[in-house]
Amino acid sequence: MGKKRRPRRSFTPEFKAEIVELCQHGDRSIGQVAKDFDLTETAVRDWVRQAEVDAGTRDGLTSSEREELAALRRENRRLREDVDILKRATAFFVRETR
Repeated sequence: MGKKRRPRRSFTPEFKAEIVELCQHGDRSIGQVAKDFDLTETAVRDWVRQAEVDAGTRDGLTSSEREELAALRRENRRLREDVDILKRATAFFVRETR
């Protein structure tokens, strides 16, 4: 059979920063740190990569840019829905006035 799926967990930014610090300045590899703290290696690699982007040592979107992009996408979706509702209402009222 396949591996049993682990339930989704969430971690505080402080915990993530501590794990990243261990990976970057410790004598253990990312895999070893992940194993020691019962984390997935992929998650730890993602945290390290994002920390490098935030520090400016790697290209990509910083955490604040990601948050802003997500907020803008939510707003854009809401505005598109508003426009769609207004189009339907306009069409309804045009039919009713004829």
